[in-house]
Amino acid sequence: MFTRVAISQLYVLDQDAALDFYVGKLGLEVRTDVDLGVMRWLTVGVPGDPREILLELPGGPMMDAETAETVRRLVPTGEAGGWLIFHTDDCRQTYETLVARGVEMTQEPMEQAWGIDCAGRDPFGNHFRITQPPA
Repeated sequence: MFTRVAISQLYVLDQDAALDFYVGKLGLEVRTDVDLGVMRWLTVGVPGDPREILLELPGGPMMDAETAETVRRLVPTGEAGGWLIFHTDDCRQTYETLVARGVEMTQEPMEQAWGIDCAGRDPFGNHFRITQPPA
């Protein structure tokens, strides 16, 4: 039936600021940046990984104005449901690099049953985790 997930989605409140964060600070690459008239289709991804992340503004055509306003209020609280888990070969070094770039990290690297793991937030409130799987 399905063969893979191609695109995941996060709500952001400013797509240009999202580009600065996800590309400039996290090191992702732009995959698509197209004005569709009713919305800007903006996706990024990890270099070498075919999956994409849609950085979407809350609003039309997918939701009415009242729902969009509710989502805009929820995004900064981290309760809009958006989060990502990235894999890395060196969690501690990735953590240090992101801290040096000014990324808000909410948990330092810790040994977990699934590897070494840390966490952060984007400028909009979306959570992300970084995991170094066990060797």
